[in-house]
Amino acid sequence: MILTTALLTGCAEFQVRIEPRQAPTGDAATALAALPVKGRAPLTGYDRDQFGQSWRDIDRNGCDQRNDVLARDLTDVEYKSGTRDCVVQSGTLADPYTGRTIPFRRGQDTSDDVQIDHVVALSNAWQTGAQQLDIGARELFANDPLNLMATEGAVNQSKGDGDAATWLPPARDYRCTYVARQVAAKAKYHLWVTAAERDAIAGVLSDCPGQELPPDSGVPGP
Repeated sequence: MILTTALLTGCAEFQVRIEPRQAPTGDAATALAALPVKGRAPLTGYDRDQFGQSWRDIDRNGCDQRNDVLARDLTDVEYKSGTRDCVVQSGTLADPYTGRTIPFRRGQDTSDDVQIDHVVALSNAWQTGAQQLDIGARELFANDPLNLMATEGAVNQSKGDGDAATWLPPARDYRCTYVARQVAAKAKYHLWVTAAERDAIAGVLSDCPGQELPPDSGVPGP
């Protein structure tokens, strides 16, 4: 953690700026039990810009994070010529959220058929601890592959900013994997869960004892 000093109303006080850590490994239920449980903080001050640049090349491989996730999650990927195998032109998504097969083709009227979901929604993160992160850490969170999944556009829109207490993937056989990814992302970025969120995640995990957390690619800092 990094301690910085700020002057507020004429008095010096310490503010803690928290850096992300490597996500835990092992049992998702154990990691969930270690997360703090608190109420939602106010949404006051939330704006997408609080999470930095959208689809920044956070892993410094020359491709933005949206294309990295498409390349990771799609099959039969074809790249736009002249982009050094970076910009995904087309592919096929076996959508884990729905179980449906979704064709992807880049274009004004077709790109949104496949969207990238923030598994822990940005506004949810803002209300469960991300306000304590500095802008660099929030930008990492918004672009971290651990917290990003390709899914059908309509499903992503239906989720909105829902947490596990209000939204789960329609495909029931993916729900354990989905909430485990939420737990890993929250643990990595020092976020908490609400009581309702914890209970919903615990309820899902009760159907899959021993569910493992997803691996963390260890996205580098800014």
